[in-house]
Amino acid sequence: MKYLPKFVLPVALCLTTLFLFCQPKSEEEPTVITPILPVLVGTTTADGANLLYTRTIDFAKSKDERFPVIQVDTAQTFQTIEGFGYTLTGGSAALLAGMDAAQRATLLQAFFGRQNNGIGVSYLRLSVGASDLDATVFSYNDLPTGQTDPTLAQFSIAKDQQYLIPVLKEILAINPNIRLMATPWSPPVWMKTNGNSVGGNLKPAFYGVYAQYFVRYIQAMKDLGITIDAVTVQNEPQHGGNNPSMVMSAQEQADFVKNHLGPAFQAAGLPTKIIVWDHNCDQAAFPLAILDDPQAKPFVHGSAFHLYAGDISALSTVHDKHPDKALYFTEQWTGSKGQFDGDFKWHLKNVMIGSMRNWSRTALEWNLANDPNFGPHTPGGCTECRGAVTINGSQSSKNVSYYIIGQMSKFVPAGSVRIGSDWSNELPNVAFQTPDGKKVLVVLNESSATATFNIQQGSRWITASVPANAASTLVWE
Repeated sequence: MKYLPKFVLPVALCLTTLFLFCQPKSEEEPTVITPILPVLVGTTTADGANLLYTRTIDFAKSKDERFPVIQVDTAQTFQTIEGFGYTLTGGSAALLAGMDAAQRATLLQAFFGRQNNGIGVSYLRLSVGASDLDATVFSYNDLPTGQTDPTLAQFSIAKDQQYLIPVLKEILAINPNIRLMATPWSPPVWMKTNGNSVGGNLKPAFYGVYAQYFVRYIQAMKDLGITIDAVTVQNEPQHGGNNPSMVMSAQEQADFVKNHLGPAFQAAGLPTKIIVWDHNCDQAAFPLAILDDPQAKPFVHGSAFHLYAGDISALSTVHDKHPDKALYFTEQWTGSKGQFDGDFKWHLKNVMIGSMRNWSRTALEWNLANDPNFGPHTPGGCTECRGAVTINGSQSSKNVSYYIIGQMSKFVPAGSVRIGSDWSNELPNVAFQTPDGKKVLVVLNESSATATFNIQQGSRWITASVPANAASTLVWE
């Protein structure tokens, strides 16, 4: 028998042990290093040179002492966002319906899609019957003068089925989760004190019938696969000069809601939200009077506002007294005489950032589309309302409110939550956390020079710049 040298066996054992210990254990996952993604920045300049232009920047290693700080605080949470968008007026729908099908599909993707530079519009307001941006005045129960129909036997949404409903179904095919709010400009004239589409009041004798009119509308839309998430009781109830329009006092609206509309929805098993006011920020007392009514309040989901008068802080005035009720910003127009520069900055500051920082769950611009002559509109309707897009046959060109809404909707999906961020008069801003955990900060620079600043979120720092007269939306993981 031959013997191995003395050193061979110990060396062999050591090598075997080393080999065994160096093998990866089958039950352990390999270490994965997650890269730190850069910050996405989307910018629109008020001179129109950059329109939702996107780029990326890296996180900073630390604070740059030369520049101010905006702290973003995820521990501070406010309202959940339901969406950003427009009113799809009957006139807008007619113009869209008249386009070549392929060009309409491309345009709708630009508004409602989230791919290929779509801005992801997530909320639409509809008119119950005609608004002033329909070609003609109509309701769903028009009758010869002197006739009434208290059983609503002749109720029909056939006029909506011509243009509005087909276009709406194309939109829903792009975004099935888009929320819809419906608003009446006037009930059928036979229900009104003056028998006219302009002004007048709802006859008390028809309060119950008009409540059923709402129910029938919501049910008719549901039968077509369209869910109305919320209704406002009356568009601009203190402006009786539009065509169509109707005047309602706070007392009348409270009576209608608590004794008729709310119970009618309840009896029909409708989950549709009831929202009051839907007019300017100069009369917070109107929705407060309804919310202060202990019989009306349980039926009311919230209040809606426009900003043709008053200050956007009115929304917080209502919130502070009734924090359990929601707030909505539902309308602001851009006009034919406005300029891109001024409209973009004013709307970003007051409508978009302002409404969000004052508890609104939505920010909606006015009409979606107009023709080159700012039509269609009713006789006496708005002759200067500029839509988010001008449609001429099958050709289209986007206007300022496309970019006003897009600065938010492209980056802040429905379901996002507003979070804390330091207010700055020099750099108005608002912050959100999206459903998938991204942080978003929208910043406006109204000055004539580039603004550079730090963002602090937890232990992380971003040093960013917004060009002169521009807004930037920053998004990070």
